[in-house]
Order: sequence, then structure tokens, then C-alpha cells
Amino acid sequence: MKRMVSGIKPTGELTLGNYIGAIKNFIEFQNEYEMFIFIADLHALTKPQDRLKLRKRIKDITALYIACGLDPDKVTIFIQSEIPAHSQLAYLLECHSYIGELGRMTQYKDQISKQAGESITASLFTYPVLMAADIILYDADFVPVGDDQKQHIELTRNIAQRFNSRHGDFFKVPEPVIPKQGARIMDLQDPLNKMSKSDDSDKGYILLLDDLNRIKNKIKGAVTDSFSDVRFDLEKKPGISNLMTIYSTLTKKSIKEIEDKYRGKGYGEFKSDLADIVVATIKPIQEKYNNIIKSTKIDEILDVGRDKISKIAYKKIMKANNKLGLGRKR
Repeated sequence: MKRMVSGIKPTGELTLGNYIGAIKNFIEFQNEYEMFIFIADLHALTKPQDRLKLRKRIKDITALYIACGLDPDKVTIFIQSEIPAHSQLAYLLECHSYIGELGRMTQYKDQISKQAGESITASLFTYPVLMAADIILYDADFVPVGDDQKQHIELTRNIAQRFNSRHGDFFKVPEPVIPKQGARIMDLQDPLNKMSKSDDSDKGYILLLDDLNRIKNKIKGAVTDSFSDVRFDLEKKPGISNLMTIYSTLTKKSIKEIEDKYRGKGYGEFKSDLADIVVATIKPIQEKYNNIIKSTKIDEILDVGRDKISKIAYKKIMKANNKLGLGRKR
């Protein structure tokens, strides 16, 4: 069975965009691949974090992943920082990376712009190298990514190939998997930008733990346009197109089926139906989450994941050390 690896940074609460763009796909992938999913708490430290809040988010995300439908018997879930080999391999890969290629990373440039006037940590600059280590440490065949992560995966591939060319075939070069639909859910108030918890207005995103009535109001208040025809056109009608993408991914109806169903009807009826669909999706997730978060199940799952992954990671990092002549030959 082919192996797939993915991580999520515990810097905020999970949104509907996370569910549609990543988690929903993981639920399908878990039946096709050997899935390793980690909570990327080391990546969170590129900015200062409150210790207690960070630990709470780690548990919340784990509970939500399970509540959404990830099966711990099929998926290995673990915490990045509990596997020291991630940091060890990241340093080895930094020795095979160049300042120029890291400086060209679009996300790094974006963060520099957003944090203008602030002190920037070195970890933000080397973030993509740790991400590469997260992936190739486990010889991943595939990595599910959104459009905004394609550049990082390409860098991962380049670093793996560079290491292999210098030291012999060692790391598997991963392939990106980019879902055709639903990979990028946009802000409800600003449909030209991705839905994110960091948005200025909380009306622009839907949290998986949002109050259900609030979710309905956010959908009904979503920005569309001055027309009323429910038609998909990303360029001219980004708002309604974004809502149609949400509708399509949650119901598995095609865009054409949605257009046909609402032909001659206004945005009001469409939004009302979509609000019901979103609530029907999120309500059972919240119910399962509330049961899981109160139990000892989360720690048990994370312990099992840590124990399994530690053995795999240790073997790989020791082989990497031997390739480079580090320590004593084992």
C-alpha cells in the first residue's frame, strides 16, 4: 500500500475550509493509502505561542479529526515534536538547502510583508526545510496539498533529489496530490481570499465548533453579487461560485446539477438550502467531538501513534546519519 503523509499546524481552530480542503479528502484517502497524519506543533513556533493554548489546540484538532471520520485503526495520528527525528533530519536537509531557494518561497515573502516592522524568526525562513523533513522522513509516496503549498512540495522534491544525487538513492521523492474540487474554499466576506481563522472578520469563516445558528447566519450573509442567477463563474461571480463549491463538495452534486436545480430561483433560496446542508454536516461532528474530548481516547490514540512512528523515524534517521558519516557506524 502506498504511503501518504500530511500535517496540520495547531495555530487556530479548524474551519469549514479545513474540512473540505483537507479532512474530507483524508477520510477517502484512509481507505486507499497508509496514512500518517501529524500535528505540526514545531511549525507553530515560528511565532510566539501561549503554552496552555497550544496544548489545548493539539488535543482539539486530534478530537476533531476523529469526530470528522478519521479512523485510528486506519490512520496513524501523532504529534510532530514527540518524534525527535523530525528536527534532526531538518538540520541534515538544511545542509543540502540554499539560502536563495528558501528566500524565493512565496509564503515566506507574504509573511515578511504581513509582519513588516516586526522581528522575523530564523525558523520562519527555514520552515520549508522542516516541512521537507516531515515528509521524506517517512518515504511518503504522496502528499495532499492545496494550491498554496505546491511550491513547498517542489522544494521538498528538489532537496530529496539533491541528497540522493550526492549520497546515493536514499529518500523517496514524493508526489503532490491536489484535489480538483474543494481544495481552496474562500472567505465568505472576501471571496478572492482563502477562508482562514486569521481573517479580520469572523463572518468570513465558519468554524467546525461554531454555534449552529451562527453558521446559518454566516452562510445567509455571505457576499455574492448584484445579480441573482445561481451560476458558476469564478472571475465574474466569485462569491456565489465559492458557495456553489461548498454545496458541491458536501452533497457530491455537480456544478451543473446545482445550476439546473436553482435556475430561475434567487440567492436567498440557494443560501437557505446551503445553510441547512452545512449545519447537517457539522452537527454530528460537534456531537462526536463533545464525547471524544471528555474521554481518555485522545491520549491513547496519540500514544499508539508516537510508539509506532518513533520506530520508523529512528531507523530512517540512523541510516541518514550513516550516509553522511555521522557518529559511529551502526
